[in-house]
Amino acid sequence: MKASEDRKEGAATLPGRAGSYEEALPIAHLRPHFLCAWVNEVAADHKGPIAIVPDGCVDLLWRKDRFLVVGPDAVAAYPDLGAGNRILGLRFTPGSACRWLNLPMTELLGREVEMADIWGRKARFIAERLASMATDKERLLLLQRLLLDLPAARDAPPRDAALIFGLTGANVAEQQGGIAQIRAALGLSERSLRRRCHDAFGYGPKRLHRILRLQAFMGLVRRHEALGLGNLALAAGYADQAHLNREVRALCGMTAGEFARQLA
Repeated sequence: MKASEDRKEGAATLPGRAGSYEEALPIAHLRPHFLCAWVNEVAADHKGPIAIVPDGCVDLLWRKDRFLVVGPDAVAAYPDLGAGNRILGLRFTPGSACRWLNLPMTELLGREVEMADIWGRKARFIAERLASMATDKERLLLLQRLLLDLPAARDAPPRDAALIFGLTGANVAEQQGGIAQIRAALGLSERSLRRRCHDAFGYGPKRLHRILRLQAFMGLVRRHEALGLGNLALAAGYADQAHLNREVRALCGMTAGEFARQLA
C-alpha cells in the first residue's frame, strides 16, 4: 500500500463513495483484540484511485485470495482495490497488532505485507482454509475462529497503548496540553511516550494527535454538516478553517471542502 502526499485535489475517492462498506462486531472472545469485522465492496463501475484515510489502526485483510496485514498509514493510502472486488477485514484494537504480529508497527508503516511473511506456515494454513469457503460471511467467521486458536488470543491486550490512543482522541482540541496529560496519566517521559507510540502505532504522539483530530472532524461532518466548515474545524480542535485546509491537504491530498463533500 503506497502513501502519497502529492495527489491532485479531487483525484481520489473516499471508500464510502466508491462502493459499500459494512462493519460488525467481532466474535465475543476476540473483542478485546479487534474493533470490528468489515466488508468493503468496490462498485463494479468505479474508476480512479481510492483514498484510505489514516486512522491509527492496523487491519488483517482477505483480498483477491490473499491473506494480508495492512499497517498504519501516516497519510492517505491509495491501494489498487479493483472495481467490483470485495475486501474482508478485521481491525485490531489500538496497540494490539504489535503483540499478535510480534513486530513494532514502524516496520509496517505505510505497507501491506503477506501474512505468510510474518506467520509462515500458520498463515498459509489460514489462507488455504479461507480460500475453501463459499461465501464472504463464512470466510470472515472462519478467520475469526482460526485466530481464537492462536496464543495471542489468550493474552490481555496492552493497556498502555489503548490508554494512549483513548487519551489522545479525547484531547484532540489541545495538542501540547493533551500530550502532557497523557504523559502524566501513564507516568512516562517524553522519550518513553514517543517510543511506545512508535511501537504501537508506527509514529509519534504528535502524528497520532493529527490523525485522530482528522477522524474527529470526519465524525462531525457526518453528523453536523450544516454547521459549515469553519464551525466544524473549531469543534474538531483546529485553530481555524485555514488550519483545517492545510491538515486535510497534508494528510489526504485534497481540499477540506472536497473532503467534507465526499463524507457528507
